[in-house]
Amino acid sequence: MWGDRGKRIRAVRQTNYKWVYLYAAVCPQTGRTHEWLMPHVNTAHMTIFMETFGRTLDPDVHAAVILDQAGWHTTDKLKLPDNVTLIHLPPKSPELNPSELPWRECRQKYLSNRLFKTEDDLWAGVENVWMNLTANPHTIQSLCGFDWILSSVNN
Repeated sequence: MWGDRGKRIRAVRQTNYKWVYLYAAVCPQTGRTHEWLMPHVNTAHMTIFMETFGRTLDPDVHAAVILDQAGWHTTDKLKLPDNVTLIHLPPKSPELNPSELPWRECRQKYLSNRLFKTEDDLWAGVENVWMNLTANPHTIQSLCGFDWILSSVNN
């Protein structure tokens, strides 16, 4: 936030907590996204997300999904479709994960300093922000099109 020097800045602050989790896969090359809002993060939800993601891919596409080493990403209990491979990043390296940037954009520019009166408002707010951000594929391409990803895809 910006404010006048010497003046205390006031911002809306949420003091009761409910969580909404955004599962998302983004394609830096095309700007396509696949997302789900869920009430929890766990292996069961991740398995369902990956299954539905795999079904959205074109028949000749095999997706490499880059993600961190969260427990629900690395467990042997996670079931993957045949057309999806996971690539786990080294620990503490979110700057390498392309899907972190759209989410950071949502948090910093659209979801911070907001008060959601109800849980339904929270869900709708997160959904609307994500859908608006990802409506233009060029936005996702510009946020997630890391040189090292695009050069490996184009070779």
